[in-house]
Amino acid sequence: MPDVRLAAPQGRWILLTTILGSSMALLDSTVVNVALPRIGTDLDANLSALQWTVNAYMLTLAGLILLGGSLGDRYGRRRIFVVGVLWFAAASLLCGLAPNAQILIAARALQGVGGALLTPGSLALIQASFHPDDRSRAVGLWSGFGGIGAAVGPFLGGWLVDGPGWRWVFLLNVPLALLCVPIALRHVPESRDSTAHGRFDVLGAALGALALALVTYALIEADWITAAVGAVLGVAFVYVEKRRADPMMPPDIFASRQFTAVNLVTLCVYAALGGFFFLAVIQLQVVSGYSALAAGTALLPATVLMLLLSARSGALADRIGPRIPLTVGPLVSAAGLLLMLRVGPDASYAADVLPAVLVFGCGLVTLVAPLTATVLASVSVARAGLASGINNAAARVAGLIAVAALPLLTGMGEEAYRSPAAFDAAFDQAMLWCAGALLAGAALAFATVRKPPPDCRRPECLHHASVTAPPLEGERAKRRIE
Repeated sequence: MPDVRLAAPQGRWILLTTILGSSMALLDSTVVNVALPRIGTDLDANLSALQWTVNAYMLTLAGLILLGGSLGDRYGRRRIFVVGVLWFAAASLLCGLAPNAQILIAARALQGVGGALLTPGSLALIQASFHPDDRSRAVGLWSGFGGIGAAVGPFLGGWLVDGPGWRWVFLLNVPLALLCVPIALRHVPESRDSTAHGRFDVLGAALGALALALVTYALIEADWITAAVGAVLGVAFVYVEKRRADPMMPPDIFASRQFTAVNLVTLCVYAALGGFFFLAVIQLQVVSGYSALAAGTALLPATVLMLLLSARSGALADRIGPRIPLTVGPLVSAAGLLLMLRVGPDASYAADVLPAVLVFGCGLVTLVAPLTATVLASVSVARAGLASGINNAAARVAGLIAVAALPLLTGMGEEAYRSPAAFDAAFDQAMLWCAGALLAGAALAFATVRKPPPDCRRPECLHHASVTAPPLEGERAKRRIE
């Protein structure tokens, strides 16, 4: 039974190190987008290289995040968390020193591996360390500070890009890791799942990641033969998962119609979010003439709205059920993306950008907490951690595919981001595609989501402000140690 109290010095140290670790991965999921135009200029990179700069990280993170949680359960959550932080920091150093786009992309893929190790572990450490009476408050503080980090991330990224340079977006992780690791080793108790048997679905993880990599490559490079090979590997992944005794993603969890439906809604919603946040900061810099700092700050209100109002959204969903919020939220966000069509050359922030961002953010507030809670309510309590991990991975895969596909769908050429007129035209088309994805998500939710009402009072839902993926659920770690 864990017995660390939040008021004790050890409790505060545990909270600090988990916040530092998770913030590293969270910040790199958001701030890098702000730096993309400057990276392209400094490294003479074309658009596909910028896509890979984003997608290499998301690819390994999405493909390995479920495996990362299992490794922590078996070999020790603190141990895997520390390995993940050190791995992430080393890869960040390589990113910051990269002399060309190829090395930067490879280092970003390595960063994703580190993120897959530390991201599940940060919340699991809190659940495994704190006394039950303090656990909910500790998770709430962890989520709240993480939300603040998500809010300031684009601002910080813009300041670094305009100031010391884009390389510091990555190099900043090194001192954070040097602070985080000694605290974890000194103050965080080790924990593991005594029932874990040590058998890992390495084949499933490899097939899933490789299938995603090939499909992503095919979309970026318009190579349909590679797409076919990726599809075959995807079928092989499903075949392997059906026949393994301990699969990474048990197919029978999708026997819940509601779980399947909400994950489809997740794919639609987070595809739109991934495409929007990838392209919007480039649009503001290349077409509207904003600095990196101004572009990063311009989108801040959406994240702040999520941070401030998610609890009220969760309370509303508790009363009326998830169907209406999951239908209305995507519709409102789609309206915000349509308002982004007004953002062009010399766009006024107050008249053009801010109204779109506020409407978009109101839609996110409406849907994010109910989306996560509905996923968890769709399966048995014993599978909540697995369900949350699958939903988190689905969101990251959706963003990955959107970043790869949108330039192809909109005819965005390799040098489009160097031409304001060409990028502006393609951006308008991309916003229509993203709005269409949100409309599809709203239609799916209206047609398929039903009661029972979800429990939206979980701290990780109420204080969550990340736009890259839904929050991970920490209940699995708690149940296994009690």
